[in-house]
Amino acid sequence: MPVVLNICQTPFIFVSTMEIINPDAQRYAEDHTTAESPLLAKINRDTHAKVLQPNMLSGHLQGRLLSMISHMIRPGVVLEIGTFTGYSAICLSEGLAPDGRLITIDKNEELESRVRGYFEEAGLSSRVQYMIGNALSLIPSIDAVLDLVFIDADKSNYGKYFDLVIEKLRVGGVIVVDNVLRKGKVLPDKMEREGMVMDAFNKKIKSDPRVEEVLLPIRDGILIIRKLSLQNF
Repeated sequence: MPVVLNICQTPFIFVSTMEIINPDAQRYAEDHTTAESPLLAKINRDTHAKVLQPNMLSGHLQGRLLSMISHMIRPGVVLEIGTFTGYSAICLSEGLAPDGRLITIDKNEELESRVRGYFEEAGLSSRVQYMIGNALSLIPSIDAVLDLVFIDADKSNYGKYFDLVIEKLRVGGVIVVDNVLRKGKVLPDKMEREGMVMDAFNKKIKSDPRVEEVLLPIRDGILIIRKLSLQNF
């Protein structure tokens, strides 16, 4: 079970922005994290001003974490499930190997022109394969060995996404999963249906001998999963 920490003797609270963290600690963390690029700041502003459900955006702190992970791995192929407005895709692309590419899937075709514009502005048009459609149908068609996967789409299918990508992921590859705390609804005293779904997914990963994992209480919870070598299971 994930542990909700206490910082500066101020209890953590569940706030409307999906963040399970003391708001002052959140601001402090952002203040001491590398700033967004001008383009990412623009996407952040545009999403909050012009797009429905802007809280789906990864945002500054999470975006820098994704970028840091990508830089550490130097992936040749990244798969993102859930593009939204392209913020996280751009962050993930920052650590790509020189000949690397990113595949990102989303079902919302209404955002396609906006997102493609952001990719072009980022100089990524030739390195990003942007697929519109049902990820459950599209993932099996991807013929590539994956180095890094980011799952941030419909929560009820997280388990199915994991099952589809784990065999494509190289040994030592990493899967990052967003929203695994579901606004605290995975905790026994706050459990609701969506919390039960996510709790079941978290338990699925915890019991899978092919991987090791760490759950970080950042924003709405980020689960980092690493695929182990065959000799470990």
